[in-house]
Amino acid sequence: MENYIVSARKYRPSTFRSVVGQRALTTTLKNAISTGKLAHAYLFCGPRGVGKTTCARIFARTINCLHPTPDGEACNECESCRAFNEQRSYNIHELDAASNNSVDDIRQLVEQVRIPPQIGRYKVYIIDEVHMLSAAAFNAFLKTLEEPPHHAIFILATTEKHKILPTILSRCQIYDFNRISVEDTVEHLTYVASQEGITAEPEALNIIALKADGGMRDALSIFDQVVSFTGGHITYQSTIENLNVLDYDYYFRLTDCFLANDVTGALLLFNDVLNKGFEGSHFITGLALHLRDLLVSRDEATLSLLEVGASIRERYQAQAVRCPLPFLYQAMKLCNDCDLNYRNSKNKRLLVELTLIQVAQLIQPGGSTPGGDGGTRPAIKPIAAQQPAPQPQAAPAPQPARQQPAPANNPQQTRQQPATQADAPSTGQAAAAHIVSVLAKQGQEEKKIRVIPKDKLGLSIKNARQEEQAQAAKPAMPQAEEAPMPEEDYMITERDVNYYWQEYAGRLPQEQTAIAKRMQAMKVALLDDHACEVMVDNPIVAKDFNSMVPELQDYLRRRLKNRKVTIAVRVSKAGEVKRAYSRVEKFQMMAEKNKALLELKEQFGLEFA
Repeated sequence: MENYIVSARKYRPSTFRSVVGQRALTTTLKNAISTGKLAHAYLFCGPRGVGKTTCARIFARTINCLHPTPDGEACNECESCRAFNEQRSYNIHELDAASNNSVDDIRQLVEQVRIPPQIGRYKVYIIDEVHMLSAAAFNAFLKTLEEPPHHAIFILATTEKHKILPTILSRCQIYDFNRISVEDTVEHLTYVASQEGITAEPEALNIIALKADGGMRDALSIFDQVVSFTGGHITYQSTIENLNVLDYDYYFRLTDCFLANDVTGALLLFNDVLNKGFEGSHFITGLALHLRDLLVSRDEATLSLLEVGASIRERYQAQAVRCPLPFLYQAMKLCNDCDLNYRNSKNKRLLVELTLIQVAQLIQPGGSTPGGDGGTRPAIKPIAAQQPAPQPQAAPAPQPARQQPAPANNPQQTRQQPATQADAPSTGQAAAAHIVSVLAKQGQEEKKIRVIPKDKLGLSIKNARQEEQAQAAKPAMPQAEEAPMPEEDYMITERDVNYYWQEYAGRLPQEQTAIAKRMQAMKVALLDDHACEVMVDNPIVAKDFNSMVPELQDYLRRRLKNRKVTIAVRVSKAGEVKRAYSRVEKFQMMAEKNKALLELKEQFGLEFA
């Protein structure tokens, strides 16, 4: 049985021309070789499997080639090239810094650098995973890296550039390798399949390229895995089955359910996905990507951003025509919010299902998308039908009373009948006016606040939150005209005064942030039923607050519904306000309020550090 070589090693590039997806970097290296402008230290950084070590080996072989080609490639015929191909070259040394990361390993490397090459012009030292070196090893390597012998060239390769010391980075030419695009990966996999005599569908190779996430080594490893599963005939269905990838067809069917307002179908489809073993996070991420692909498929200018096969591209274009832009925007927003909240959710399945219900009701049955013109989006419709709530009926307009004809044998009623008929219109108008006045009076009485005794006054947290939400929609600067002046004065407490004081501070504009912060740190004292006092540190602060007193006083009167509220600003006397600056002073002030702290300190023998 022949020794099997995996595709990642068998089809490893041996020339700059065969490197996939790094054309700019290979061109730069070839030009540097052809012009003889070689640096003494290079840093190749980028994701895994994109060709960092491969380019380092090609570069090392090319600069030592005795007869390079006109296009800057190695000849593969001279003694230096043959020694490299047979892995017996003494001019190229590779060091794995992941396992040789100590100071002794670097010192041994520094000693080898002094020896000149026997064949060729340069000795190249390739240090892979250089970020694994210890800090002491980096420091021992600094001097040699900065001033090496003229025959020594260092090539450092790493996947985590941010872990390398800045002193090392400043001594190297840095080459950032990019992730290999899906198109380049599919093209290379097609070449490998043709060389191996394997038939493969383009959609299957596209799935492999997406699964590799920009790494060619990963793509070739997945390719070998799928070949072993399929026996040399790679199809789209067999690929998604082997790699456990969620099929595009699920998302196309799910989008059709969204467009048809089919909530039940969307939930059943999600249940089918869960039964196949897929996680909800993977499903919602794929749905967001599907909606993004539909968005880019609507415009020819962005169609190049769609990284799928030709047949699936046509399905995207056909479905994208039926999806309104506002629907795609809002659906992507809902899926993104679900993805962000998925990790912290206790009921993850319910979170995804609620998202599907909301997305399925974005499009109204008539085909329009609510909220697309900037208007407010209507509330989400429930799945189960509900009985409409009874609408309140308006009070019927008063009608004039009908006059019954009086019997002929009653002369008294006969004499009063003409007068009653003549007064009928005026009586109806008086009744209507009376009803309107009664309704107005009831409305005014409903707005009145019931007077509560002082010992039963309190502040509801629920009402406070509702008031904060209502105030957030108003302008930032407090306005004195936001509520009418009360007709009667209500009782106030110090707690209510401080609450509306903080409310006023929170609504100040951004340019008055300093005053707002100072107000939030203060506490208003209620001297009597309507007089309030604020104590400040110095006259400068008192002057600032005195300029705000008229507006602040008017604001508190309207919010507290008391026309007699007054605000006085007073500068504190010397020693009246005691501030704690050190730890000991803070502890003493806390101990004055709670004597148990002193007992705790004495019992455990605690001292300040």
